[in-house]
Amino acid sequence: MYKYFPHTSDDVQQMLDVIGVKSLEELYGEVPEELKLKGELDVPSEKSELEVRRIISDLASQNKPLVCFAGGGVFDHYTPSVVPFIASRSEFSTSYTPYQAEISQGTLQYIFEYQTMMADLTGMDLSNASMYDGSTATAEAMMMCVHAAKKRNKVLISETFLPEVMRVVETYASFHGVELVKVPAKDGVMDKAAALSLLEGDDVAGLIVAQPNCYGIIEDFTSLSEACHAHKALFVVNAVASALGVLKIPGEWGADIACGDAQSLGIPMNYGGPYIGYLCTKEALVRKMPGRLVGATTDAEGRRAFVLTFQAREQHIRREKATSNICTAQGFMCLYVACYLSLMGEKGLREVNEQSYAGAHYLHDELLKTGKFEEAFRSSQPFLNEFTLRLKDGDAALMRKKLAQRGILLGVPAAGMPDCLTIAVTEKRSKAEIDSLISNILSL
Repeated sequence: MYKYFPHTSDDVQQMLDVIGVKSLEELYGEVPEELKLKGELDVPSEKSELEVRRIISDLASQNKPLVCFAGGGVFDHYTPSVVPFIASRSEFSTSYTPYQAEISQGTLQYIFEYQTMMADLTGMDLSNASMYDGSTATAEAMMMCVHAAKKRNKVLISETFLPEVMRVVETYASFHGVELVKVPAKDGVMDKAAALSLLEGDDVAGLIVAQPNCYGIIEDFTSLSEACHAHKALFVVNAVASALGVLKIPGEWGADIACGDAQSLGIPMNYGGPYIGYLCTKEALVRKMPGRLVGATTDAEGRRAFVLTFQAREQHIRREKATSNICTAQGFMCLYVACYLSLMGEKGLREVNEQSYAGAHYLHDELLKTGKFEEAFRSSQPFLNEFTLRLKDGDAALMRKKLAQRGILLGVPAAGMPDCLTIAVTEKRSKAEIDSLISNILSL
């Protein structure tokens, strides 16, 4: 009757016999009675494929698509239709993890291409493949700093990170004995003087900064790399991946590690994921990097082939020697990014950013003209496609709610600033949509 349940009653009994219990009830004997379900599960009876599709379709119809002017680490960029088409091809779906190179050449090749392009995009020597998202990538970068320093466990992190990234990094730090010190923000950017002062103690393993930061501001990291290295600390730049098509890249800032979220490279927002974190570094730190590295070689017949060349996780070496227990290669997301970057190229990525820049600056100026907004910080700060403004009067959350009812998503609440909104514009937003947003704000 239940053709997908593989275990017969005899199978279950044999397993119980091996572990020394007589029944499933005895197996769960230590679970308190008040936590046990009394009665049947509230599960509907089986349905046909047509019925299931109808149910899912009805649920999907309840979603209300909004014109998106929100960023906050996740951006509504255009994904060329050929990307999901290529990603759906069977030769790229060989194995979950490409342990057996003989049957995983498709998977290994696109991971290799992803690594190559991400290393080039960040100006680093190499890239892994990959992290779950930008938050875990940043946390793993922090751990790399500590592992490289050996006798230092203090890491500095700019206060201008998104709250969700900061929380993940704090969780890692808490359970790994890392002393995480926040460098305060000043007028929307990290206080460089405070960072330099903290480095003077010669007890810091690394400094992690954000670019652009949580307010959309493009920060200036001049001299920070030299200061870190002078005090034997590593310099880590977390950057929005798409922005690296036009901004100064981590390698040019003298970074030892580059990390962040690569969702902006063609991965749809999709109600929260899946996304992909990137982690790139200099060759000297390769053995401190978590995850896997794919390399190119030749087979016995001289043909180009791809293999896993570096695996520093607990499945491959002694558990206590593993650099990290973070596992999944996020292969499907690597493929998306590799296809997107291959299609866009340097010219296309620049065009995406130029259009986003133009739209964001137009919207920024028009919002100020309404008289309902003002600059969030005392001095005007440079930004690319995301900016933060303060609502002069009224409730920012209420404005967002009213606009959502009209089909518009206006920004995200600015980190630590309840009367401010951080608003984003991508190449997908037309002038008509921007003008419609302004009109709706004026009519509130």
